[in-house]
Amino acid sequence: MSSDFYTTSILPYAGIIVKICRAYTNNQEDFEDYYQEVCLQIWKSRDRFKGQSEWSTWVYRLSLNVSMTLLKKRKSNPKYFASDMLPEELEDGIPVFSDEALDHLYNAIKQLSEVDRGVILLYLEEKSYLEIAEIMGTNPNNIGVRVKRIKERLKKLLDGKIY
Repeated sequence: MSSDFYTTSILPYAGIIVKICRAYTNNQEDFEDYYQEVCLQIWKSRDRFKGQSEWSTWVYRLSLNVSMTLLKKRKSNPKYFASDMLPEELEDGIPVFSDEALDHLYNAIKQLSEVDRGVILLYLEEKSYLEIAEIMGTNPNNIGVRVKRIKERLKKLLDGKIY
């Protein structure tokens, strides 16, 4: 991967990639693997980008698809997927996020299905239902209903009603 491509086409969108990779991983090592794989897949598929959407939409879609694929592979291979336990902190003892409330929110998000995680992350990024639908490959009405259900589930998770 050329440093020019990384600097112009990946680095400005690193925040997107980091948020998505964090939502699909439980430790620093997995996070780094996911981040690297997402960057690699963006580079490999760059020629398939037709400009029919924003580059950021392309990055979201690839990041979500790669993360969900890697998570499914880890779940189907117990050798690599040790536990569904959600760590309160990374291996080096540092909280996953510096803000405790944000940390609780991300731990709750990790309890959602892979697709619901992607939808709520995009919603939290203040993407419109139309943008979320485009990224997720569905229709905006479906996203509206899904967001409402996800918010209800997260509220229950955060209120401690679901474990």
